[in-house]
Amino acid sequence: MPKPTSEGRPQGGGQDGPRQPSSLADILADARVWKLKDASAGHSSSRPAWSTGRHALDARLPGGGWPTASLIEVLLDASGLGEIQLFLPALVQCQRNASGDTPWLVWIAPPHEPFAPALAQQGIELGRLIIVRPATATEALWAAEQALSSGVCAAVLLWLKGTDDRWLRRLKLAAEAGGALGVLFRPERHRFESSPAALRLLLTQGATEPRLELLKVQGGRPGPVELDSIESDSIEPGSIELDSIGPASIGPASIGPASTALGTSPPLP
Repeated sequence: MPKPTSEGRPQGGGQDGPRQPSSLADILADARVWKLKDASAGHSSSRPAWSTGRHALDARLPGGGWPTASLIEVLLDASGLGEIQLFLPALVQCQRNASGDTPWLVWIAPPHEPFAPALAQQGIELGRLIIVRPATATEALWAAEQALSSGVCAAVLLWLKGTDDRWLRRLKLAAEAGGALGVLFRPERHRFESSPAALRLLLTQGATEPRLELLKVQGGRPGPVELDSIESDSIEPGSIELDSIGPASIGPASIGPASTALGTSPPLP
């Protein structure tokens, strides 16, 4: 059998002989070989993350928090399980730590009227919060796509009963283009459907408190997560339920009803 040379061509094999790399190191050194660690490193570096405010959850998420420029899907067996509290520390951070103008937060079709005093107490700047009340699911999806891709929204939260894979991919691409944190809340019945979301969570009601499970984590480990208490410096002190109907709405930052709102809403800068 011909002896391989340092260039990987057998001696006496001729110019047209097959190339045979002499070792694994030669294969890995070849620029044409795609390496998973290189791809994942570049992917994560382009997606900064906002801390969830909970050490146990941050430790389970690549980047140590909610990934920006991506779509997160949260599956619920009922609304009002604390889904807003789950993302509130990140929403406060993205407004506080922004350089320049405070970025916009957009909530589309929330099931309950947000309680403005509680949001303000926790640190949300209400003047940069927009609530969209769409008349149809199509309008909700269109509004989410526009907000995610605008480049001026830090986070876009969307509540829907269901949608198809085509729209999910459009939302994912819009979040990547605009650099926003996109969060889609859907019923639990969609958990066994395929989804292009980078992160999928299941939030259900436990015996005494909500239970959180990571169904899909790109670069992480799926499974249940123990929800520890929120770090004291993540949001203002005080535990307030934000998912219930309150007597005060957001006021000037609200948009609705969506049958006219999507055509008359104040333009984003």
